[in-house]
Amino acid sequence: MRTESEVVYGIHAVLEMLRSGRRIGKIYLALQKSEKESEEIRLLARQQKVSLVLVHKEELSKIAGTTKHQGVVAMVPTESYQDLDALLAISIKRREPHFFFLLDSVEDPRNLGAILRTAEAAGVHGVILPKRRSAGLSPVVSKTSAGAIAHLPIARVTNLSQTIDQLKKDQVSIVGMDATAKMSYLESDFQGPVAIVVGGEEGGIHHKVLERCDQVISLPMRGVIESLNVSVAVGVVAYEVLRQRGGRGPRRLEQPSLGL
Repeated sequence: MRTESEVVYGIHAVLEMLRSGRRIGKIYLALQKSEKESEEIRLLARQQKVSLVLVHKEELSKIAGTTKHQGVVAMVPTESYQDLDALLAISIKRREPHFFFLLDSVEDPRNLGAILRTAEAAGVHGVILPKRRSAGLSPVVSKTSAGAIAHLPIARVTNLSQTIDQLKKDQVSIVGMDATAKMSYLESDFQGPVAIVVGGEEGGIHHKVLERCDQVISLPMRGVIESLNVSVAVGVVAYEVLRQRGGRGPRRLEQPSLGL
């Protein structure tokens, strides 16, 4: 049976894949790429027994589907999404209150990539995506996330409402973000187990999902613009959670097991 692969390109994104220990099928390097520029990629690839193939830049552009590949492209077996129990187990293992983001209809891959980058940096235990009406993991998402998808557990679920019900059974508080909410995010207590729901670029959180939230918060807006880009909003709230939980703990060095 043929194994599906995703294309990951760019020096930083490919390096993060290698550093995470994630399984990589093959790496293509541009013939003109200097040894110095690709030294760490070559070293890690040899250590992990990943096949290296030298090709012309024109061929590399065809493989990547873009000329912005920086001379390196990796073929990575299709992302194995985690199930919800696996995400819950991560925070239990770390002895930390659960901290998740649920993304409802975030369809722009660049927004998704930016969210994943911020979530990983802020120590989020996992991000949950719906199978429908959502961007999936792709070369654009990988590039925009600056390699965060190699380290951040991601679940893809059939039904967000059912997932919320399951999280509630595990004593996780569900907090929705909506521009019309009267409660500011600064008034919310994020020190306990929490899953924060954010809506997509167009319609926000769907009604059936919003009505399951334990509370709904907004970001104070003092200017003319009515709302922030979803990836920016995630960053604001993610670091408020981090602040409330102390925020000065040691940098997380261990890599989560992504089951790849």
